[in-house]
Amino acid sequence: MKSKKYVTGIVMLILVLLLSGWASNSNQKSSDKMKMGDTHSSSAEVPKGLKEANNSIFKVGSQAVVKANHMEGMYGAKATIVGAYDTTAYAVTYTPTTKGPKVKNHKWVIQEEIKNTGTKVLKPETGVTLEADHMEGMMGAKGTIDSAKHTTVYMINYTPTTGGPKVKNHKWVIESELSAK
Repeated sequence: MKSKKYVTGIVMLILVLLLSGWASNSNQKSSDKMKMGDTHSSSAEVPKGLKEANNSIFKVGSQAVVKANHMEGMYGAKATIVGAYDTTAYAVTYTPTTKGPKVKNHKWVIQEEIKNTGTKVLKPETGVTLEADHMEGMMGAKGTIDSAKHTTVYMINYTPTTGGPKVKNHKWVIESELSAK
């Protein structure tokens, strides 16, 4: 009888270890698309020096359909434009200050949210320190530039297609990631 309990205990331990290893690997592979459960800032505050767009396609208060897939439930969601700004948007890879797995190709961090950049457009593979707080662990994180695009960026409110509460002041989507209703 004792040997059956012993064997059952070992089998359970092995299963737990296998499952925890699988969960860890699947989190790393999906780290470039945030889940709705991830901590996401809803602050409407924008960085100093960010200029409102004069000729944006989508005007503040207008509706659009999201064609970006940065977070679960984002693609196809109906959005309200909260802000439109002209700047350079960067896709970045960074290691969160919370010691979580590396976030790859995060879209988007803007020029004004990167420490000591001034107006100089950064090239891919440039090392940076983030001053954005869109996601938990982003403020002060070290990372590298993956790509850069001078464009209009938008702050949006949207209700995820997967259900759940409305996302307010999502930062950022670029003009090509929105379409008319």
